[in-house]
Amino acid sequence: METFNEDPKPGRLVLPLVLIGMIATTYTFINRVTTDNNLTIEPVVEEVVEAVETDAVVEDTTTTTTTTLPDEVVSYLEEISSEKIQSIDLASKVLEANDNWDNELITYQEAKDEFADFIKDAEQFVNIVAEPGPPSTFAGLVKSHEELKSLAELIFADTEELLEGLTSSDTGQQRSAALQSFNNNINLFQEKIEEIVAVTTSD
Repeated sequence: METFNEDPKPGRLVLPLVLIGMIATTYTFINRVTTDNNLTIEPVVEEVVEAVETDAVVEDTTTTTTTTLPDEVVSYLEEISSEKIQSIDLASKVLEANDNWDNELITYQEAKDEFADFIKDAEQFVNIVAEPGPPSTFAGLVKSHEELKSLAELIFADTEELLEGLTSSDTGQQRSAALQSFNNNINLFQEKIEEIVAVTTSD
């Protein structure tokens, strides 16, 4: 009669015994090696260095300087700036009328009337520039304003000369010279105002 193995997998009981033997042998070997060589097995500890971000501090060394002008000085600068605009307007009208006459776009009588009106405008302009003027406590402004007044009077004289040149018996030389002087004095007047404003606001 044949004897049958009731366990279909006889090796499954032998395998755990083999593993236990291998583990025991390995432990014994490692223990012997460490003992013979005076070695100490210690766990390896990794040192973790944490990076710390530092914000760079930038020192602001900007210095702001504020200059406050007295109210009366500000008013004066506004006054002469307005006078500059009036001088531009007067110059534009004079040049236009002169060109119209040269190009025969207006009659002789119309030219005379317009040139006569320019004399009245220039006279009024002189009065506007003269008063009220700068604060008397600012000597530099007072001196500069005297130059503006002198230029305004020259502009007025130029308009008178323009009319005389128009009615002159020459071929236009007197009027041409008067116009050149007028343009020059107008430019000097405007440049002086720009200078006064620049110097005063930069102090």
